[in-house]
Amino acid sequence: MFRIVSIISFIVAFVGIGICCIVRPCCKECRWTPLAIIQRIIRIFTMLLLEQKLSPVGALRKLVSLLALLCFLILAITSFYPVLILGESIHGYWLMLHATFSPVFAICLAVLAVMYAGNHRFNKNDWPWLMHIVERVTLVKSSGEDAVAESAGLGQKTTFWLLAILTLSLILSIILSMFTFFGTDWQELLLDIHRWTALSFALVAIIHIYIIIRAKMQE
Repeated sequence: MFRIVSIISFIVAFVGIGICCIVRPCCKECRWTPLAIIQRIIRIFTMLLLEQKLSPVGALRKLVSLLALLCFLILAITSFYPVLILGESIHGYWLMLHATFSPVFAICLAVLAVMYAGNHRFNKNDWPWLMHIVERVTLVKSSGEDAVAESAGLGQKTTFWLLAILTLSLILSIILSMFTFFGTDWQELLLDIHRWTALSFALVAIIHIYIIIRAKMQE
C-alpha cells in the first residue's frame, strides 16, 4: 500500500507543479521555446552559487541550505528508490548511506529552522480576511504600524513550518524505534510512522523548493 500511495503522490505533486508552471508562469512574458526553457534551467542552477553580495551570515545560510538540499536528495533516493523502483525494503548500502546522511540532514534542518524562523513568522498581512473579522468583532481597527515586513510568501511560510513539525516526527520516530523496551509491535508502528512521515516530508519539501524557485525567478 505504501508503494502505491507514494507513487501516486509523487505523480500528483509533479504533475500539479507542471500544470501550475503552464497556467501561471513565473513571469508575464515567459516563452516556451527551447532557448527560453534552457535559459530558465540555467538560471535555476545559478541559484546554487554564492553571490558576492552575501554577508558572512548569508553565505553560511546558503551553504547550510545547499548541504541540506544535497542530504535531502541522497536520503530521498536511498529511501524511496528501493521501495518504489525495486519493490523491496531499504537494506545494505542503501541503508548505510541513509544512516550516514540522516544525522547531517537533521543538524542542517535544526540550523536552518533557527536561522530562517524570523523570516517565516506569520503576521497580520498573511491573514487579511481573519484580521477583517477580528476588527468587525472587536470594533478596533488595526493601524498597521506593527505589521512585520514580509520576506516570504504565505505558501513558503506554511511549508517551512510544516517541514519543521515533520522533522520532529521523523527524528523522534526513528530514534524511539531503536529502543527495545517499546516491544516489537511498537517498533513496527514507529517505523510505519517514520515511513509515512518521510513521504509527507518529501512532498512538502518538493512544494517548498518549488515555491522558493518560483519566487527567485520572479525577482
